[in-house]
Amino acid sequence: MNRADRKHKNLVIEILTDSFDENKSVNYVVKPGTNRRDRIKNLMSYSFEVCNKFGDVWISDDLNTCALVLLPDRKKFTISGVYWDLKLALSVIGLGRIGKVMGRESKIKARHPMLPFAYLWFIGVKRSFQNQGIGTKLLHEILEIYRAANRPIYLETSVDRNLPWYTKNGFELFESLELSYPLYFLRKSVV
Repeated sequence: MNRADRKHKNLVIEILTDSFDENKSVNYVVKPGTNRRDRIKNLMSYSFEVCNKFGDVWISDDLNTCALVLLPDRKKFTISGVYWDLKLALSVIGLGRIGKVMGRESKIKARHPMLPFAYLWFIGVKRSFQNQGIGTKLLHEILEIYRAANRPIYLETSVDRNLPWYTKNGFELFESLELSYPLYFLRKSVV
């Protein structure tokens, strides 16, 4: 596993766009209609930029899986951040849906701890390489890095079939939230 850099950005966006194309949580944020897939790409581009600046972007050695990890305590106000947020609102969410999406984000953040933690925002595997264990390998490497940094890991998923995978890998389901879909909150302690 390596830190992804700018040369990996398009690959990371493609992997995550394919992995999250039918994800309920992503599609809650993304304005529906034509060009939905382009909006998902824009969401992944936004997420890449934010994690590249205020966290970590990881890519497997074989370039078939990646993860975006945000370190919320490192997120600061920047002009580029304002630009990214405006671009997200206009090209992904849609102006009429900002309140709904911001309400969702507020509910998610209310379930995060006050201490420094790592937020596993996205992890994805190229479709043709799924169910071969490479996502698990990347996840284990990520877990080790943040355990060594004494940072618990938090995430949420809207995909029921992902719950056993996360719990098998040491995550605890600690809450759920009913939106227009169930959203499950998981955490992994540093112990």
